[in-house]
Amino acid sequence: MCRKKVFGLEKQKLALKTRLMRLTAPALATAGLLGISVPSVAVTASYNNDYRACAGRLVSVGVAAQAAAEGCATALRPRDLSACVLEISRNTQITAADALSGCRRARQPRDLATCAVAVSKNTEGSINPDVLNYCGRSLLPVQFAQCVVGLRSEIKELPPIQALDTCIDGSDRISGYTPPSSVPSQQGGTQFSPTYETQPLPASPNQ
Repeated sequence: MCRKKVFGLEKQKLALKTRLMRLTAPALATAGLLGISVPSVAVTASYNNDYRACAGRLVSVGVAAQAAAEGCATALRPRDLSACVLEISRNTQITAADALSGCRRARQPRDLATCAVAVSKNTEGSINPDVLNYCGRSLLPVQFAQCVVGLRSEIKELPPIQALDTCIDGSDRISGYTPPSSVPSQQGGTQFSPTYETQPLPASPNQ
């Protein structure tokens, strides 16, 4: 009798589990489908989409739709690209189209924008067409801008274009290789004198 009762209880438990599984299976399937579809909706509709934000910003400052699309689509960091264009177009006399062209070529668009705005304000907009080109040429745009602003703050008679040329030459010497200077030694020959600009040449494969 005890065995029959135990067997009957186990049979009832199994039947109950089967019913629960039948009832919960549709709900689980629906939840799975929702879990798959929700991320897709979020990607297409969210304002956090970098490309959507980039395109919207560029169009808002007058960039042509096709140019905005190409610029954002090819940018490694779309938000940085659009931020660069916005800052330049709103704080200088440089057009948004020209700003987009410069920002697309820059490795660090935000640094380029900082440079262009700072130099343009210091030169009172007198050389705006050249500012973007100089800032884009410099490997360290922010440092280049500091150079231009610093020199012109202390040397009032220094023309803007001369300040740009002087600072771009200086940044090229620091970032590139400068031949070491030599000074006469006590033995009558020449002696190597290192400077802050000196950088070692790369070793050849044979070495």
